[in-house]
Amino acid sequence: MAIKLINIGFGNIVSASRIIAIISPESAPVKRLISESRERGMLVDATYGRRTRAVIIADSKHVILSAVQPETVKHRLQASDAGSDEEESE
Repeated sequence: MAIKLINIGFGNIVSASRIIAIISPESAPVKRLISESRERGMLVDATYGRRTRAVIIADSKHVILSAVQPETVKHRLQASDAGSDEEESE
């Protein structure tokens, strides 16, 4: 089984199998989640100083901030899954 990696912007890559959720950072509960994970030392900021557009929750309880839209990350994740399906059928 190959490890599938997803580009989350600016050359940063996350393991697709570790992603639980991709959410928008707009709501108060998500902002609270970000600040709590920062306090716990479980926040990974991959925005390079740009505006956070997607928050990725990992199964390791890490919270990853990305400057890429959640829809874009979703499409990249789906493209990765489609590529693996084609490889398995060959």
